[in-house]
Amino acid sequence: MTEIGIRGAKILDPLRGTQETADILIRDGRITSIGEQLDESSCGRILEASGLTLAPGFVDVHVHFRDPGLTYKEEIRTGAAAAAAGGFTTVICMANTKPVADNPETLSYILEKGRETGIHVLACAAVTKGMNGQELTDMEELRRLGAAGFTDDGKPILDTVLLREAFVRAARLDVPVSLHEEDPALIADNGINRGAVSEKLGIGGSPAEAEISMVERDCLLAEETGARVNIQHISTAGAVEAVRRSKRRGSHVTAEAAPHHFTLTEDAVLEYGTLAKMNPPLRTERDRLAVIEGLKDGTIDMIATDHAPHSAEEKKLPLTEAPSGIIGLETAFALGVTQLVKPGHLSLMELIEKMSRNPARLYGLPYPGIAVGAPADLVLFDENEEWIVEHFHSRSANSPFLGKKLSGRVRYTICGGKVVYEV
Repeated sequence: MTEIGIRGAKILDPLRGTQETADILIRDGRITSIGEQLDESSCGRILEASGLTLAPGFVDVHVHFRDPGLTYKEEIRTGAAAAAAGGFTTVICMANTKPVADNPETLSYILEKGRETGIHVLACAAVTKGMNGQELTDMEELRRLGAAGFTDDGKPILDTVLLREAFVRAARLDVPVSLHEEDPALIADNGINRGAVSEKLGIGGSPAEAEISMVERDCLLAEETGARVNIQHISTAGAVEAVRRSKRRGSHVTAEAAPHHFTLTEDAVLEYGTLAKMNPPLRTERDRLAVIEGLKDGTIDMIATDHAPHSAEEKKLPLTEAPSGIIGLETAFALGVTQLVKPGHLSLMELIEKMSRNPARLYGLPYPGIAVGAPADLVLFDENEEWIVEHFHSRSANSPFLGKKLSGRVRYTICGGKVVYEV
């Protein structure tokens, strides 16, 4: 039987809060020893990891793999390759495929194709049929068939009575509902923050209130129903504060931040054009700093990419016509190191916790940390290596970070005991 040895890695385990330098042996997809001297004769391969850090594989609770229906942007195979290149061993696909993942056939298709990749590809089902916000899906049946949770991400759910019923049912099923929080009644042109930049461009834009008002509503619904509610890609200071208050009141609300929201501001639209257009939009410096503060104090539980591939032709359209979103799987960790760890906002251990342990907890996924007997879903990285973003494994390349120098590079990703990515 082939064994993989990892020699001399610094091991970070957020589950136990421990750090040590040791050798690790992997056999049959699991960690079989930690700290024992490697028997080179039995190892099919040894990874020399001196100067590298070993951590549990990252978990992204928010990706769009565009499969079925929009595979010219991305497909499950290429999305999984991008995830592996970013150090992710588990991803949760959103339901806004074509057709929408609101039925057993589409959900099963995604899960089956996911099993053909080298990583764990899970999927949420839609909260409402067709993501039209008018009628709930058969949540019980979709959960039975393997839906990790429920979301209409890409569209807000405006019907409060309907959403409350979804919360009640999700609480009964003990799964999270993840919410895209933008009130379209307050938005003139989405994808750009309403402020100085939108005024300069003559675009109506999306005000902070569009997010804040819905987050406040849904925090209260979560508190009333006891549901596990996840606020997706939080972008405003007011929404961060609303989640903070809700948590203090004892809710089961969680929040995620996308790397672009703690890295860039609305000014990026002037430099990158449609590559900086996203929903919710990039906000002000005050909002960016509030997101970082939310990550620091635990108000924001996790980092999730909102990996949103689009073709080059689509992103070449005028600003008000081009689709919103950027890809993020391959730059997320490096942006976390560059923007959060290097400036001292988070420790490396805290970053890993927000990219692995906390996302796994949201969906009730096993998280044994790094221990003998645990599945060998691991990432090896150099936190100090500087590198230039030159290409992507994703089918799309819609990223403002192309050509940028970042710190922190994934060197190997191991999933199920197999090396699925290496530099």
